[in-house]
Amino acid sequence: MADSVGMQDIRAENVDKVVKGFALAEYKMKQVCMIISSSSWKETYYQETAAELTGGLGSAVKGIPRLANFPYGEPTWTKTSAYNVKHGMEGVLSWEDVATNAIDVQARTLLRISRAVAKSVDDDIWSVISESQSVSNINSVTIASGSEWDNSTAANRDALANILSGMQLIEESNYDMSTGGFLLVSPKGYADLMANANVRNAAQSFAEEVVGNGRVGRIAGLTIVKSNSVTRDYALVIKGQEAATYYQLSPLQTETIRDAGIKYTIRAWEQGVAVLTNPKAVTLITNTQVG
Repeated sequence: MADSVGMQDIRAENVDKVVKGFALAEYKMKQVCMIISSSSWKETYYQETAAELTGGLGSAVKGIPRLANFPYGEPTWTKTSAYNVKHGMEGVLSWEDVATNAIDVQARTLLRISRAVAKSVDDDIWSVISESQSVSNINSVTIASGSEWDNSTAANRDALANILSGMQLIEESNYDMSTGGFLLVSPKGYADLMANANVRNAAQSFAEEVVGNGRVGRIAGLTIVKSNSVTRDYALVIKGQEAATYYQLSPLQTETIRDAGIKYTIRAWEQGVAVLTNPKAVTLITNTQVG
């Protein structure tokens, strides 16, 4: 059975639109990054030292005597490099599936391909902004044993206080968390969060039309984003578009390769790299009861 005109969309721009449409709904982590187009294989950036300038010992900025020289201050940066990474996936549809309108097979293939690329990008961003669950540069809040978000004694849980402590650490580094802040949680973390009566009372729900890309509500002015890229029993408070940058060499692209009478290969890929430029605009919250 030959393809009809109506079946050409498996090979043309509609595939591109469908894959990108699926993927755009799956990206969770890119929204917390500043997106910058890239044309280089290697990205070099400068990570600014978080400590405030003091002009010398103590608070030498204050109390300059008459006719005295001003104290000298000089910010410092660490030069760092990262290489762009390619994320990709391809799937195959048989000629028979397309010719007989096996739409479920087609839709599932397109969805899974796009989801794989989006998830890979999100995993990479999470790894960077959480420093792979390290706290060498970023702020950290470690929940005391017995006070975990999933502790069996509900009265001991104080997730809201942990979140506020995370925000405080960022604000003490002079980042304004009144706007543009995010709380990243895993599905388990979100369930633990919403099971807390104090959190439920403090949470503000999004209007239906703006829920998407993992956004599931607000708390303490932070947008809550739920994602499987977030490591179980961790959460992260971040100042969006300031803490991290995603250098995008190639946005999501698709290609459909036709092997006449046999199959269609649908390929999707993206290339870029995430970097943590302002580590003090991030706080990692660690639940001590892992499991």
